[in-house]
Amino acid sequence: EVQFVESGGGLVQAGGSLRLSCTASGITFDDYTIGWFRQVPGKETEGVSCIKRSDGTTYYEDSVKGRFTISSDNANTTVYLQMDNLKPEDTAKYYCGIAAGYVQFLMGGYDYWGQGAQVTVSS
Repeated sequence: EVQFVESGGGLVQAGGSLRLSCTASGITFDDYTIGWFRQVPGKETEGVSCIKRSDGTTYYEDSVKGRFTISSDNANTTVYLQMDNLKPEDTAKYYCGIAAGYVQFLMGGYDYWGQGAQVTVSS
């Protein structure tokens, strides 16, 4: 069973930066995607960014392109989400998840999830 430890959330002013980390253990997939999603109470969960292990392919939701950067460490066990120029509308709880293969933001393809990290951006 895959387990995640997420860290890096917090409170920041608009225009500021935060970096989220998601460290995985127990991965048995030959190839996989790690994705970041965000959830605001009363709204649908939204895919933010994802990265494919085998070749580093990345994908971003339109509203975060140019502001957020997803990356992984050399061992591919920790995935980072660098969030710059944050906006109040980025306020949400952010979750990382893992899917076998490459599924981008198809939530049904994700099998395991982290505990979530709250990001709050004040105006």
